[in-house]
Amino acid sequence: MFAAWMLGATWVPTNFRLTPPEVAYLATSSGAAVHIFDSAFPEHAAAAKAENPCCQLEISIGDGWEELATGRDAKTRPADVGRDHPAWFFYTSGTTGRPKAGVLTHGQLEYVICNHLCDLMPATTEHDVSLVVAPLSHGAGVHALPQVARGAATVLMPSERFDVAEAWRLVERHRVSNMFTVPTILTMLTRHDSVDEHDHSSLRYVIYAGAPMYRADQVHALEKLGPVLVQYFGMGEVTGNITVLPPSCHSVNDAEMQVGSCGFPRTGMDVTILDDAGNHLEPGTTGEICVRGPGVFAGYHDNPEASEKATAHGWFHTGDLGHMDARGFVYITGRASDMYISGGSNVYPREIEEILLTHPAVAEACVVGLAHEKWGETGVAVLVLNAGMTVTDQQMAAHIEGKLARYKHPASYVYWPELPKSGYGKVVKRDVKRLLEAT
Repeated sequence: MFAAWMLGATWVPTNFRLTPPEVAYLATSSGAAVHIFDSAFPEHAAAAKAENPCCQLEISIGDGWEELATGRDAKTRPADVGRDHPAWFFYTSGTTGRPKAGVLTHGQLEYVICNHLCDLMPATTEHDVSLVVAPLSHGAGVHALPQVARGAATVLMPSERFDVAEAWRLVERHRVSNMFTVPTILTMLTRHDSVDEHDHSSLRYVIYAGAPMYRADQVHALEKLGPVLVQYFGMGEVTGNITVLPPSCHSVNDAEMQVGSCGFPRTGMDVTILDDAGNHLEPGTTGEICVRGPGVFAGYHDNPEASEKATAHGWFHTGDLGHMDARGFVYITGRASDMYISGGSNVYPREIEEILLTHPAVAEACVVGLAHEKWGETGVAVLVLNAGMTVTDQQMAAHIEGKLARYKHPASYVYWPELPKSGYGKVVKRDVKRLLEAT
C-alpha cells in the first residue's frame, strides 16, 4: 500500500476470503497494471492474470516482503500527486449486483486521517498502541493509517482465526490503548471469560462501527471496559466519516445517553435526512441519511450512472434509513433494502431485533421479510439461543407483546445454531433470506 502511494499508483486491496473469480473481477474492473500476490494463493493469481488484459507485471511474494523493500530502484521520495489523484479503489460489498470501486483520493484520505485523530482517538501519540482485530482490507485498514501518522504501534493477531483470549493477552502485554472493531467482535470480546483474566486498563478508545450495536451488548461492554467506547457510523464511500458517539455520550444509564443513536456529525461533515425528492426532513422524521463534505469519495470508477445516483441533490446517499433529533443526533432505522412492507405498512427489522434480544435466551436475532400471499410480506425471526437455553414460539410472542405494534410481530420463528456472516463479522441478511426460501 505505501509502496503504491510512493509511486503515485492506485492501491486495489483484496480480502483473502474472496474466491479466485471474485479477485479476478477486481483486477479486471480496476484495470490493474501490476498484480502482487502471496505465493499461498496461486489459483487467485492465475485467475486474475487470465481475466485481466491490463496486467503488465506479476509479483509473487513468498514468506516475506523483504524483496519488495530492497529493490535496486528503491524510491526515497514520493511521487508528486495532487489532492484529487486516486489513491485507493475501495470496493463495496456488492449487495446490489457486482461490487463497485469507490475512488478514494489522496486529499480525501488526508482529511480522513485528521478527522479520525480528531473525533475517534484524540491525543494519540507515539506512546499509543493499537490492536487489529478486524480485516485490514476494510475499516481496520483505514484505522491503521492514523496510527502511522502519529507514530503509534500496531499489533497484529498471530493467525487468521480470531482468538478472544489471545486478543486480551496482547492487550495486557503491549498495553494496547485503542482498537477498532465491529459490534459482533466487541460482543465476543466482552462476553468471553478471558476479559476478566487480563489487565485492560490501558484501553482509552474501543472503537466500533459497521453496524449499530444492540443496547444489551452495549451496556455489557461498558460494564466490562468502562467509559472507553466510541461508536461511529460510516461506509467505504465516505471512509467512515459520517457520525461519532464519543465516550462522554455512552452510559449504562438510559437516561444519561441518546440510546440507539450513532452520534452527531463528524467534524467538517454535513449530515441531513432527505426524502425521495431530495427535500430536507424535520427532526424525528424518517428518511434517507445523506452526507456531504471532504470525507466523501470522488465517485465510482468507470461507473458514471452509479456515481450520479449516489450523489443526487448534491448529497451522498448512504442507503440507510433514519432520523435526526432536535440536537442533531442521528438514529439509524435500518438499510432501505432491509425494510419490508406487510399489509401496506413499512416494517423496519432493526426495531424488532432490539426487542427480541432483550429475552435472556436469545444470543442473536435476525428478522427478514418473506413473500406472503395475503399480506405481501411477513416477518420471519431467525434466532440463535444462548448455550444450554431453550425457548418456544409462544414465549417469544409473549415477550414482545405490548412492546411492538401487532403488524410488526414476526409471523414465525426459526432457530439456527448460527447466523451467516461476512468476513467482516456482519450478518448477511440476503443469505438468511436465501436459506429461508430454500427450506
